[in-house]
Amino acid sequence: MDTTTTTSTPSAIPSQAARWTIDAAHTSVSFSVRHMMISNVRGEFAGVAGEVTYDPRRPEASKVSVTIDVASIHTRDEKRDAHLRSADFFDVEKHPTMTFVAKSVRPRGDGLELVGDLTIRDTTREVTLAVSEISGENTDPWGNRRLGATATTKIRRSDYGMNFNAILETGGVLVGDEIAISLDVQLIKQA
Repeated sequence: MDTTTTTSTPSAIPSQAARWTIDAAHTSVSFSVRHMMISNVRGEFAGVAGEVTYDPRRPEASKVSVTIDVASIHTRDEKRDAHLRSADFFDVEKHPTMTFVAKSVRPRGDGLELVGDLTIRDTTREVTLAVSEISGENTDPWGNRRLGATATTKIRRSDYGMNFNAILETGGVLVGDEIAISLDVQLIKQA
């Protein structure tokens, strides 16, 4: 009598990976930064596009690639938005997009940790996104399969050559260096 048992290894699990694209109309790429050392100013980018390959049974095999149209920045103040598009900050004329490409994905608590390269102004730095929520698949009224995810990270704008600032007469600076980034992404499954 053979008492050998077999167990499935992760590589033996059949892949259920699917290709998804970002639904920009239902996605938010927002940020906040300290202003005058007293409050946070928030903004977002409307022009976001990207593709995700995701298998909920093997999240470590995920692939993520995102492009953001920097000119789509919106902070509810047209003069500030124009300044952010200028060479003092994003320099949109020379660098119209920023990109994120994942290098690794691993489980972290109830979510995922997404490590990848963020490129802004032709400068690339590794960042880690904490994915705190991945919704289950759902079907919209038009028959499209949808999936959502929420993630956060922090970066330093000076790491990307955005060094503009002014010293306040009371001490401190006009614009903080640390940027908090929050993502609420909705994806549409592709055939």
